[in-house]
Amino acid sequence: MIRLFTALSIPDDVAGTLARRQTGLPGARWRTADQLHITLTFYGEVDGRRADELAVELERAAGGGPFEIALAGVGSFGDGHRTRTLWAGIEPNERLSILAGRTRSAAERAGIAVERRDYRPHLTLAYLKPHANPDRIGAWIAGHNLLHSPPIRVDRFGLYSSVLTHDGSHYELEREYLL
Repeated sequence: MIRLFTALSIPDDVAGTLARRQTGLPGARWRTADQLHITLTFYGEVDGRRADELAVELERAAGGGPFEIALAGVGSFGDGHRTRTLWAGIEPNERLSILAGRTRSAAERAGIAVERRDYRPHLTLAYLKPHANPDRIGAWIAGHNLLHSPPIRVDRFGLYSSVLTHDGSHYELEREYLL
């Protein structure tokens, strides 16, 4: 079994800009430059045969040509008063939503069940430890909410494997698909 997802990589200059913001919040486990990405579809644990079928089906999802996205604002995910994740938002983008839908459809054609929920594109900046101070989290969000990146050209997406370790997730690009 292999844990898979499709995602867009982040250019080094954008990762560098984000790294300068990833500070000043005790209890945050900041994502490193090689962990920064925008997930299109998370597939979970997949057996080898279905992974091969998915790789083929993703060829059909590629195409449509390059487009641009931009990061805009920051926010958090969590339940109740416990914030678990800090993220950078993505400006609404129809082409990005269509691509995410096509990668989800590729999974269905390969016989892989994926979660049924609305696509909310974001870039995870940090995971927060349970003891992170809510006031400090709010202050960090307020201090960085005007984040806005220059246009990011999207001309490919990747199929990544993910291995969970005690130091966080390690991602490996398995295959790349040109748009």
